[in-house]
This record gives sequence, C-alpha cells and structure tokens, in this order.
Amino acid sequence: MKKWIHAARLRTLPLSVSGIILGSLIALSDSHWNWSIFILALLTTLFLQILSNYANDYGDGIRGTDTYRTGERRIVASGEVTPVQMKTAVLIFSLLSTFTALLLVYVAFKENFLYAVLFVFLTIACVWAAIKYTVGKNAYGYAAMGDVFVFLFFGIISVWGSYTLYSHQGLNLLILLPAAAIGLLSAAVLNLNNMRDMNTDEISGKLTVPLIIGFRKAKIYQAVLMISPFLLTLIYLILNNKTSWHHLLFLLLLIPTLVMLKSMFSVKEQSQLDKELKKVALLTLAFSLILGISINF
Repeated sequence: MKKWIHAARLRTLPLSVSGIILGSLIALSDSHWNWSIFILALLTTLFLQILSNYANDYGDGIRGTDTYRTGERRIVASGEVTPVQMKTAVLIFSLLSTFTALLLVYVAFKENFLYAVLFVFLTIACVWAAIKYTVGKNAYGYAAMGDVFVFLFFGIISVWGSYTLYSHQGLNLLILLPAAAIGLLSAAVLNLNNMRDMNTDEISGKLTVPLIIGFRKAKIYQAVLMISPFLLTLIYLILNNKTSWHHLLFLLLLIPTLVMLKSMFSVKEQSQLDKELKKVALLTLAFSLILGISINF
C-alpha cells in the first residue's frame, strides 16, 4: 500500500484542487452553490490527478526516462511494481474518475441536455489528457506541450468548468482571468519540474520548454508564470468592482512569490529545484483560497 500511496504523489494533490476551489467560491459569490457538486468535483479531480501520476509513472518507466531521475523515485522504474500492474492501476482510476465525472454531470445538468453533452465530452478529454502526457507514441509531454495542457486543464477548464457546473451560465469571459491565473501557476509547477529534470530528459529524448530555451531563459519564463497571475487577478477584480482592501489580500502572496523566485534564480544545479515544487503548489492553493474567500465578503 505504501508504494501505491507514494506513486500517487500526494504533494501534487493540492495543486489539482486549486482550480475547483476557486471556481466554486466564485460561483458562491454569485449566489450559486451545491454541496453535492462541490464534493463530486473534488473527488473527480483527485481521481484524475492520481490517474495522471500513475500514467506518468508507467509512461516514463517503460521509456526509461525515470532511470536517472532526481527527486521522488518512481515505482515502475525502480521495479517495485511491474508495468502490467501499473497499467491496471491506470485502468482502475480511469474508471473511477469517469464514474464520478458522469455522476457530477448528471447532478449538475440533469435538466440541461446541451451542457450535459459538453461536459461528457470534457470528461473524455480530461481522462485522455491525464493518460497521454507520457503514454503512447504521440505523448504530448514529450513534445514540449505539457505547459499548454496544464494551463488548459488545471486552469481554464478547472475554474471555468467548476463555475459553470453551478451557474449554467456558459462562457463567462471574466472567469477566464482567474482561470488563466491558476493555469499559469500550475504551469509554473510543471516548468520547475522540467527544469529539474533537464539532464535526464535530454538523455531520454523528452522535449520540454526548458530544453528548448535553456536553463537561464527557463528561469525568466518561470518568473513570468508566477507574476502574471497577480496582474490578471487585479484586472478581474477591477472589472468586477471588487477593489476593497479585503479583496486585495491575495497580493500578500507576492511576498513568498518573490522569495521563491529569488531562491530559484540563485540555483546553479537543476537538482536543487526539487524542494521548490511543493512551495509553488501550495502557493497556488493559497492563492485560490484567499482570492475565493475574499470575494465572498
């Protein structure tokens, strides 16, 4: 059991629920709420994240990418479980996430057929994206597309999608601003991970943004990913006429953000970035909670 818990990579779970929490709290601020939707959305997201982590362990393990990896060990590459066993775990969590997602769609849209169809399609897309990051001949994580998919699924779809589950309001363009903020912070976690693994990824043929632009420019890219969300959120609050002092409490997170960036810029060895991953993931969760709670008062 310990090895499966380890492979689930619990430190990634706070990041996965950040978009759901923010989208739900924005819906609450607009007088939309349903506890069943909130619980099912969280469960679905957690199952999808564990699915993604297991699929990543499997995909990188059979490709040999994890052979010389720094940071957390991977249980397929280490031989603790066989590829067949991990493939079975991927199937189980594919079914679990699909089941809770379809139940969520039913609870949210049982009287709205068009929205139900749209969100069934999104369910399929989420399961596909969770698996195809490293699995298969055309795995997008090996083609420097991970940042784009993380931005879309952890940010846009997570925040906008969860908001729409409650509100049924379709494409609310303003929601895309905080959604993009969470998406950028989530991409920052992936970029740190890819910066850490530059040497081993190059050996294994895994193409990532840091390998394309280089370590120094990847640090600048990281700064953009972590600072831009504050600007996007300020624009969102101004356009929503939410500029009281308590609405701006999220700006206090600029302090730890700048501290993290200073630490990141001082790093000379990529392996030293491993300890920064959890910090940025928790920053994303804190950003979501503080912003979401503040706009409800």
